[in-house]
Amino acid sequence: MQVRVLGCSGAIAKDCRTTSFLVDSDLLVDAGTGVGDLTLDEMAAIDDVVLTHSHLDHVAALPLMIDAVASRRTRPLRVHALRATIEALRAHVFNNVIWPDFASIPTREAPFVCFHDLVIGQQLQIGTRKLKHIEVLPAVHTVPACGFAVRCAQGGPNWVFSGDTERNAPFWERVNQLDVAMLVIETAFSNREQALAQRSLHLSPATLAGELAQIADGKNYPVYITHTKPAETVEIMSQIDGLTDGLEARGQDIRWLQAAEVLEV
Repeated sequence: MQVRVLGCSGAIAKDCRTTSFLVDSDLLVDAGTGVGDLTLDEMAAIDDVVLTHSHLDHVAALPLMIDAVASRRTRPLRVHALRATIEALRAHVFNNVIWPDFASIPTREAPFVCFHDLVIGQQLQIGTRKLKHIEVLPAVHTVPACGFAVRCAQGGPNWVFSGDTERNAPFWERVNQLDVAMLVIETAFSNREQALAQRSLHLSPATLAGELAQIADGKNYPVYITHTKPAETVEIMSQIDGLTDGLEARGQDIRWLQAAEVLEV
């Protein structure tokens, strides 16, 4: 299974694109501004989208992508998300004010997009070309949110994505039960902004250290840091580098996620 990093920034700036990952060629995990780097053919090949939550940096490109390739598709794009996320998209994006209601265009019987509810703990199979197994993981954020564990349907280790989250013991309880190939976890703010991180339910390096300490003994896999705010990335990187001695002593391999990076799972 291949995971292509389209965007991994916590906001936009030159060369900074927000959260989106292309799994193989047909599954999109979140739909931030990184989707805009795909060609029309690549966008048209996506049949399923799974969303962690409704915030703009994770969904901004979804309506634009559907519009770009609708004429090339013969079946609806399937969007899978928590019920609250779908309700937010219907009310605030696909509402015929901000954007057309593509769930009823061109007809309700044959729309450009269809929505499918997810619940925490759900396990499902997705994929028309390469079948993937997805488990919906808990997240703690200012809106209903989740993370995902994704693996080949035939078996193998999981690519795990935390989504946007603050401290989250249930997430680690489940992740420690999984065969994990790699973990992508957010750290949006520096320690200088720790109060803001807590208020917005994001991680900072100080809280990240406590989260990674919950990885079970003997579970060693690369941990990729994502979702840093562009104005604070250098500071966040420096602060996390200051944690690495203790983390490396526990066998943790901390890496920085890069846009356009391709991860082989």
